[in-house]
Amino acid sequence: MSPKRTRGQNAGLTRQAILQAALELADREGLKALSMRRIGQELGVEAMSLYQHVAGKEALLDGLVEQLFTQAAPPLAEASSWEEGLREYAYTLMRVLLAHRDVVPLVVGRPAITPRNLHLMEEALRILRAAGLPPERALDMLYAVTGFVVGHVAILAAGGRDRHTPADRLQAIPDPDLRETPLLAEAARAQPARAGGRDDPDPRFGFALEAMLRGFASL
Repeated sequence: MSPKRTRGQNAGLTRQAILQAALELADREGLKALSMRRIGQELGVEAMSLYQHVAGKEALLDGLVEQLFTQAAPPLAEASSWEEGLREYAYTLMRVLLAHRDVVPLVVGRPAITPRNLHLMEEALRILRAAGLPPERALDMLYAVTGFVVGHVAILAAGGRDRHTPADRLQAIPDPDLRETPLLAEAARAQPARAGGRDDPDPRFGFALEAMLRGFASL
């Protein structure tokens, strides 16, 4: 815990510092540990001083979701194509969410329509439109990719810190228990040969993402 700041030091407090402290606290102790008082203690300030930068607990939670999406902002400007940009966004978002898995329930349950998030979406739509995609189609694609990644990570997060996937659990079933489901047994045995791509522990992620991107391209 930081020592209490003086009134002059409180003047240097920022919304970003508050959100970063909240994210670090949630990573260490979970969402239940979050309160304005506790975050104030982490920063060495009185809880009331936080309200000059964050309106309240709800705004704080929206800000946490904003932090994650800011870290995973679509790198569309540097991509060679919109497909590659969305692919990189999907993998980056997955890595960010897995690094902060205790905050994933917030992402699932809160739209977090903050000015910063709206700006990120606007910039992504601008680049996708320049690539020839109508804004309404581009927005549908962004929502589809985001929803897919969040759902995938939510399943992994529900499995605990060991990151067991549904495929892992299927492979753990003894062969005798799969005797009456030979096709399922064959598919389960083949899973280890289908290595996951990049940092994904589940090969189904890359498979589904590529199918989604090819589907977008065919529209």
